Amino acid sequence: MAASNIIPSLLLRDAVDFSEIKRVLVIKLRHHGDVLLSSPVFTVLKTQYPHLEVDGLVYKDTQDMLSLHPAISQLHLIDRGWKKLGVRRQLEAEWGLISQLKKRQYDLVIHLTEHWRGMLLTRLLKPRFSVCQNYARRPGKLWKKTFTHHYPVNAKHRHTVEKHLDALRRIGLYPSNEERRLTAVAGDSAERAVLDRLAEQGASAGEYIHIHPTSRWLFKSWDVDKMATLINRLQEKGHTIVLSAAPSGDEMRMMEDILERLVHPVINFSGSLTLKELIALIQHAKLFIGVDSVPMHIASATQTPCVALFGPSNEREWSPWLNKHVILSSNHPCRPCDLAGCGDGWRSECLSQIQVEQALNAVERLTS
Repeated sequence: MAASNIIPSLLLRDAVDFSEIKRVLVIKLRHHGDVLLSSPVFTVLKTQYPHLEVDGLVYKDTQDMLSLHPAISQLHLIDRGWKKLGVRRQLEAEWGLISQLKKRQYDLVIHLTEHWRGMLLTRLLKPRFSVCQNYARRPGKLWKKTFTHHYPVNAKHRHTVEKHLDALRRIGLYPSNEERRLTAVAGDSAERAVLDRLAEQGASAGEYIHIHPTSRWLFKSWDVDKMATLINRLQEKGHTIVLSAAPSGDEMRMMEDILERLVHPVINFSGSLTLKELIALIQHAKLFIGVDSVPMHIASATQTPCVALFGPSNEREWSPWLNKHVILSSNHPCRPCDLAGCGDGWRSECLSQIQVEQALNAVERLTS
C-alpha cells in the first residue's frame, strides 16, 4: 500500500485494498470538457499503484480528450451513432462492447456520472468493488444496491476535478497536489501539423496569444464588439493573435462577426483544427484567452497561462485548474445562475458587464 495512504485507510473502515486489485474501469459519459476534468483520476490510480491496469469508457467523439494519457491502459468507446444503425445492429454493437469489457475482468468500477449505462454495466461486469456519487435523481434501491461505495458532493461549492477525486477518497486514495493536474496529450503528428501551420503564418511557439472566443453554448461568449476591440488593442501592443473556433455554424458566424470588426489581419484557424491540433495550439501559446469551454480546460492541462471570462456558469465548479490564470466576471446579482442567458434568452448580461480594460489588465498581469 502506498505510504501516503496508510493512516487515512486505517481511519476508513471500508477502504479498498489495492494490493488485491488488478484492473479498474473509469466510466465518464459526458461532453469533452467533463471528460478532460476526469483525467486526474487515472493519474492518481496509476501513480499510487503502478501495478494497476486502468481503463476508461467514454463516448467515441470525446476519446481524444483522454487518448495518449500515459496512465490509461485501454480506452473503450460508446458511439452515439449506434442508435442510427437500426435495432439489430445497435444491439450487436452494444453486446460487442459488453463482451469486450467482460474479458477485462474488472475488480473495481468507478462511475463518475449518474448515467444509467454506468449502473447497468456495473451490474453486468460484477466487479468486487464499485463507487459512485450520491445522486438525487437516482434514488431507487437498484441504483444504491449496484455500487459498494457511495460518496456525497457539495455540488455548487467544489471544483469538478475535486468531485471526481472524491470517488477515490471514498475508497481510501488521497491525491497529492501534483496528481491533481489535468492531462491532455496532443501527440507528435498534431504538434508537427500546428507548428508547421504557424510557421507558414510567420508565428513561432511561445510567441502568440491564442484566443478562442466561442463556446458551443453561445450564451457563455463575450460580446462580439468587446472581443474585437480586445483583439485590436492587443495587436496595437504588438501581440501576435491566433484565433480558433469549432466548425459549427453558430460559432463560425460569430467568428465572422468578430473578423469584420478587426483592423489588422490575424492568424485564423477557426473551423480547421482537430481536437489534438487544438491541444497543440494551446500548448504552444504564451497565453490563452477564452470563456468557460473546452479550450479553457485544455489550457489548464497544458499549463498555459489563461484569461477566462465567466458569466452564468459557476467558476467554483469550472474554473481553470492549477495553471496561472485570471478569472474575469461581474458582480451581476444573480450570477452564477447556470441559465442559457438572462431569462434563457441566450444573451448573458453578466458577461456584457465585463469591460475591455479588465481583459487588457489581465493580459498584462500574465505576460509581464
